[in-house]
Amino acid sequence: MSEIFMVGLDLAKNVFQVHGADAAGRAVLRKKLRRDQVAAFFGQLPACVVAMEACGGAHFWGREIGKLGHDVRLIPPAYVKPFVKRQKNDAADAEVICEAAQLPTMRFVPVKSEETHGAAMVFRVRELLIRQRTQAINVLRGHLGEFGKIVPQGAANVSKLIAIVEDPDSGLPADAILTLTVLVASLAHLEAELGKLDAEIARCAKEDEVARRLMTVPGIGPLIATAIAVLAPPPETFCKARDFAAWLGLTPRQHSTGGKQRLGATTKMGERSLRRLLIIGANSVIIKRHVHASAQPGTWLGGVLTRKPPMLVRVALANKMARIVWALMARCGVYKAPATAA
Repeated sequence: MSEIFMVGLDLAKNVFQVHGADAAGRAVLRKKLRRDQVAAFFGQLPACVVAMEACGGAHFWGREIGKLGHDVRLIPPAYVKPFVKRQKNDAADAEVICEAAQLPTMRFVPVKSEETHGAAMVFRVRELLIRQRTQAINVLRGHLGEFGKIVPQGAANVSKLIAIVEDPDSGLPADAILTLTVLVASLAHLEAELGKLDAEIARCAKEDEVARRLMTVPGIGPLIATAIAVLAPPPETFCKARDFAAWLGLTPRQHSTGGKQRLGATTKMGERSLRRLLIIGANSVIIKRHVHASAQPGTWLGGVLTRKPPMLVRVALANKMARIVWALMARCGVYKAPATAA
């Protein structure tokens, strides 16, 4: 049997499929493994390149297989799918993963360490709690509307909703008050837990040197700075700032042909949480543009605000912020406000 150069591993919960190829791309190994056999199999396999899809559990197996001396490469699933020829099964998936990894221009996902994975959990849990809070607010507001108690939308009006439920003269039925009190208690619990997570994020922002430098950029606070430091790949993953902005999905989608450029809306690819946070940060700069030197008349942002729609300006500024962030991380600098034109 030829020497194995590349191995494609199709991950699953219990049954894993292995496809091995030599340097010429010929298949030399096809094997099905149970979960408890994976580590032992790769432990006795000569050092080679092991490719997997960047899906659930991929970073764990990337760390474990990497400890055995193999070169682990994670591929975004969207880049593997075009290699599927006809039918889909575990053996075919492992084969196309192996083929995709051999492409010279293929892009890979860096394997995250346990510390990075653990630090990223606070943002995932925070997003979940915010969604649950929004659901509880909407349910409470909808039920009160059935009794003629109309309150404007938004989390800022939660106190008005709670005041109606707790008011003994509100005219609500006793059974309704008993039920709605459960929602009020749930909201209080979610607010308390979100406060704990925000405090943890603020603490991490103070201790992280990269986050402190990123917070010098207008519109980037502790939450966004810590999220970028934890969720974004290392800056050396990208050749230039535009590649980082494109990874975040903040660049226009192209549908060009015949020498004619057709640019559409943003691609919305990459890390969704970071893209949303950067747009929110850009919106805060635009809302408070009278206090930001980068938004004064004569600056790039000041000029764009007079010519373009508000939402387009927010996304454009988020794109610019992403490029600045990459430059600060790659060159270990701090933000310097641009000079205002005379």
